[in-house]
Amino acid sequence: MNVSTRQLQAFIALTEQRSFTRAAALCHLSQPAFSALIAQLEEALGIRLFDRSTRHVEPTAEGREFEISARRVLTEFDAALAGVSDQLARRRGRVSIALLPSLAAGWLPQVLQAYSTRYPGIEIEVADVLSEACVDRVRSGRADFALAAIRADTPELQAEPFCSDGFHLVCPAGHPLTRLAEVEPQDVAAYPFIHMARTSSVRQYLDAALHPLQMQTLMEVEQLATAMGMVRAGLGISLMPALTLFHFAHPGLVIRPLHWAGLTRQIYLVRRRDRSLSLAAQSLYEQVLADPPETANAASTGGPADEGEMRAAY
Repeated sequence: MNVSTRQLQAFIALTEQRSFTRAAALCHLSQPAFSALIAQLEEALGIRLFDRSTRHVEPTAEGREFEISARRVLTEFDAALAGVSDQLARRRGRVSIALLPSLAAGWLPQVLQAYSTRYPGIEIEVADVLSEACVDRVRSGRADFALAAIRADTPELQAEPFCSDGFHLVCPAGHPLTRLAEVEPQDVAAYPFIHMARTSSVRQYLDAALHPLQMQTLMEVEQLATAMGMVRAGLGISLMPALTLFHFAHPGLVIRPLHWAGLTRQIYLVRRRDRSLSLAAQSLYEQVLADPPETANAASTGGPADEGEMRAAY
């Protein structure tokens, strides 16, 4: 059965106008063209929809019954067109992004603020999880794209470099390491160390860069805020990438940039190869690309620091 929306619209016009002449004019058609649409619809349905006379046009019982369904179909069709129009204009839609907690807390809010101002009708889901979970969310379709410290180039996923951040020493003000012109790995290994959990990208990059050097690990923690608290209490020192340093912007803490070979964390933008992004997700994806973190501003610079010098301000 081949029934068009044009035929349904002509049918509704005729049920309302009860006149082929008026209904044809309403549909901007000649009367013969309009009559052909009604005839084609009746032929496709296999029923007579109108009783015609020289003076009156009245829907048949089947016509009145069909009118209910025809109006519902046209309403749903109009709603579908409106939905597409809304999505084209980004008036509604949904986007899901997965990214490292440090990025989610420090950099993403300003990006989403600009995005939400431009597209207030878009629903946004944020998953602040570690790299492997980020990649898993994209792979399973729970996230449109992700920012992770894993180069997840596979047959189903593509990963492109997004940004990178160097590592920094974080320690209490007045710590002996703040008096050194350059801090070397063996200098750090001489003091109690606060490590992030082995599943974190911070830990994985550090382990790879420092091997085979043995650190004096005092404890391992899951959260950056916990690491900050431990260092601030004077329990140990730590090494953190630039994008995490806003957690350590506290009086009494000193941040020193490090220049060790191989100690740079790379962040990748991960998405599926076989699926195009929705219009809402594509808009956010493009905004993310256009507004990467300014990691250069995250590094403190200068020579040896005494207490109160080289504190982070983020």
